[in-house]
Amino acid sequence: MPSKSSARLAALTVAAVCSAASTVALTAPAHADTVRIHDIQGTTRISPYAGQKVADVPGIVTATRTYGSSRGFWLQDPNPDDDPATSEGVFVFTSSTPKVAVGDSVTVTGTVSEYVPGGASSGNQSLTEITKPTVTTVSTGNVVPAPVVINAKSVPARYAPAGDTAANGSVNGLPLQPATYALDYYESLEGMNVQVAGARVVTATDPYAELWVTVKPHEHPTRRGGTLYGSYTAQNTGRLQIQSLGAVADFPKANVGDTLTGTTTGALDFNQFGGYTLVAGQLGTLKSGGLQRETTKKQSRGELALATYNVENLDPSDTTFAAHAAAIVNNLQSPDIVSLEEIQDNDGATDDGVVDASTTVNKLIDAIVAAGGPKYDWRSINPVNDQDGGEPGGNIRQVFLFNPERVSFVDRAGGDSTTAVGVTKVHGKAQLTASPGRIDPADDAWKSSRKPLAGEFVFRGRTVFVIANHLNSKGGDQGLTAQYQPPVRSSETQRHAQATLVNAFVKSILDVQKNADVVALGDMNDFDFSDTAKILEGDGELWSAIKSLPKSERYTYDYQGNEQVLDQILISPSIRRDCDFEYDSVHINSEFNDQISDHDPQVLRFRP
Repeated sequence: MPSKSSARLAALTVAAVCSAASTVALTAPAHADTVRIHDIQGTTRISPYAGQKVADVPGIVTATRTYGSSRGFWLQDPNPDDDPATSEGVFVFTSSTPKVAVGDSVTVTGTVSEYVPGGASSGNQSLTEITKPTVTTVSTGNVVPAPVVINAKSVPARYAPAGDTAANGSVNGLPLQPATYALDYYESLEGMNVQVAGARVVTATDPYAELWVTVKPHEHPTRRGGTLYGSYTAQNTGRLQIQSLGAVADFPKANVGDTLTGTTTGALDFNQFGGYTLVAGQLGTLKSGGLQRETTKKQSRGELALATYNVENLDPSDTTFAAHAAAIVNNLQSPDIVSLEEIQDNDGATDDGVVDASTTVNKLIDAIVAAGGPKYDWRSINPVNDQDGGEPGGNIRQVFLFNPERVSFVDRAGGDSTTAVGVTKVHGKAQLTASPGRIDPADDAWKSSRKPLAGEFVFRGRTVFVIANHLNSKGGDQGLTAQYQPPVRSSETQRHAQATLVNAFVKSILDVQKNADVVALGDMNDFDFSDTAKILEGDGELWSAIKSLPKSERYTYDYQGNEQVLDQILISPSIRRDCDFEYDSVHINSEFNDQISDHDPQVLRFRP
């Protein structure tokens, strides 16, 4: 899928085009004595004046956006109606730097437009705007309408209404119920001056000067200050994205568990990357929550330690090798086997046919040694050029690192990028036909996606089968704030097919050897409660060991204020039955603004 930065650039381009799209004009403009902002906003998500020209719409300028392709200002009527469903604010898209100032009383003549951030195919809700405006200043220096306070009491506990089945599940035409549903509540404030106070940070500051807070600190809290995403039906309604109208350099570098003390005030916008967003003209003061990176326990001599770690498109040009090495050695305590995801080829995203990744892997191994760790050996299989998805030209793949002083790898010839690994019975035991090998690489389930890497390891005389996975990403799924409710998760179709193949392969091992130790681990790109996880687990062939943790600790990734599980380690019955295992989600990345990967590594320790 495209990078976030390229997607943002495309979105800004689309914004300029869409906001200047052709409109349907009335024979005569509607005038201010009959049309005010709350009339334009209406009681549904789509303006009753969409595509029409309105004239002399009055209001006070509450904020201006003077950068990017979506330049303009927010206008709010200081004389609201008595309908809580109708917003009193609207964005006026000027396309160039607006010539108004905060506190100006103006009238606006222009065309009402419904702009969809990300385009119609994204499924996003639309943002009501006035475009092609003619602005007349009536007076200056006026008091800005007082902000609406968003807090735990004002935001409903229910997230969104079910969409209209006659409109393919869209909520656009449904009457807003701001006292019942959180998304309706936020929509009823679209474009208005709003405020949060003493809000806890639940997603760290990202490279685009954004963070997420919650106004409901007791809503599904994690023990480290975040908000847990543990169900499709129990959404976290208190989450809100915060951006700033000020300089990016001045935006606070926050971690999860920090607090924006005081008040944060600004216009409520809707954008492609997170939906409802408070664009702050006034930011609260950041108070640190003192969050520290975690360190797992060192495995004992008789324990085998396995880890999975998505190193986020690591290639030789990156500057994060030393940091990744320190994390593996110090925070993960040098696991015996490490499944790495997103190892790129030797020239990274340069799309020139190179698929070998030996330079990338050996650079990481050397950095681990320099950090005081073991001299890992490694195994992998190069993919077919540009066939495994990820960043174009990067040829990401899974790689096994293993400590040869603690564990040995069983090399068995025959594994390559296009040959399917199988299972045979030798002396009553299961054995792979190739080690390493790939699971059904020609199956359509793996089209433009990573193929699982299977290998045999031996620890203290006991064979352990390890399957490294990186399933299809969630790219293309509709966002939680989509106009379609519940949102469509289209990426699941391929991921379910992939999970079916992985489970079938594990079953083929257990059919030969019932008590075989099998570990399937990696970036599964789906939640512990998802159907993907259920398919991987099958009829008891595997079990996701993260479920051994208390619920408040079950997360590996933080997205839009929801801490969630994407990375998993699943174990066969022989490992689970003995109950002699420990699981740790080692939180070193997802909660921090200076993360070296967006995933937290996972560690499993057990006695084979």
